[in-house]
Amino acid sequence: MTEKRATGQAGRGTVSAGIRQALASGDMVPGQRLVEQELSDTFHATRSAVREALQDLAAEGLVELIPRRGARVRVVSVDEAIQITECRASLEGLCARRAAELATEEEREALREIGVLMREAVDGSALDTYSLLNRRLHEAIARISGQKVAEGLLDRLNAQMVRHQFRLSLRPGRPVRSLPQHLDIIDAIRAGDAPGAEAAARAHLESVIAELRATPDRADPAARPAGGPALTGPAAP
Repeated sequence: MTEKRATGQAGRGTVSAGIRQALASGDMVPGQRLVEQELSDTFHATRSAVREALQDLAAEGLVELIPRRGARVRVVSVDEAIQITECRASLEGLCARRAAELATEEEREALREIGVLMREAVDGSALDTYSLLNRRLHEAIARISGQKVAEGLLDRLNAQMVRHQFRLSLRPGRPVRSLPQHLDIIDAIRAGDAPGAEAAARAHLESVIAELRATPDRADPAARPAGGPALTGPAAP
């Protein structure tokens, strides 16, 4: 029996979501070629659905379409990553401010629990766990803020930052430095301190920018040779 593959809007969405997840998990890396047939087989979608998904992702800056050569995961230079993070600082500051104003008691308690788990992860040198909790925290704050436009923009910006977030997560001492910054954000939101929450979120992103500026060989935008071993684990800025 011939396999039925997803087509139309459903197939397009399946492929787009699958590629985003692969980027977030490190299963796909910047510079990697994206072959239509391979993607069609992986996501059980028609090649037309794959092409449409690649066009959508190219419009979001995640994929680069090269005439007569196909598609690849777009490589983001360090200088562009700094500009992206500057935009994130404004958006995440806004979300933190709104979260401090709108969070319910249950949501404030949930943020506190994330903070406790993050501290335990750092104390136990559990980098992967800390990275997952970091992502969970930022997503929770955006969701609590109710700022759907900012949340959508952050999703797109964060997807472009995969390479540099992985690098930051591997830098010695980065979790120890970022933990108190995250706890400051949590504390301000729980206290209902909107200006303080915004300032803490911005301070955290400023520290990410400082780390990016310290990246060696900033002029080289290449992440790694295409087809090289994939990075694994989520981001931990």
